[in-house]
Amino acid sequence: MTIEKKLEEYTLKHKEEALLVTILVEGEEQQLIVFRGFTSSLTNPTPPNPAEPVIPPGAELKSIDRVKAPYNPAAPCYVQQGLTWTEMQSLME
Repeated sequence: MTIEKKLEEYTLKHKEEALLVTILVEGEEQQLIVFRGFTSSLTNPTPPNPAEPVIPPGAELKSIDRVKAPYNPAAPCYVQQGLTWTEMQSLME
């Protein structure tokens, strides 16, 4: 299972949260939001086909922020900030 699918699965189990994900793609930082089983890009177009991954192969996961849902970009309510993939995985167990 891909990182993206694992994050989506987490948000299906924790509907009170959204995940703000920062990735690096070819040296360019990109922001994603994962909420209730779906991933959308906040900085680039999201692929129109839901079967197409938003996190491209070879992308580097930089950090994950857990925020209370619904996400308000003007005043986010952070649960945890700056999680690594390893730290996020421990929350999924």
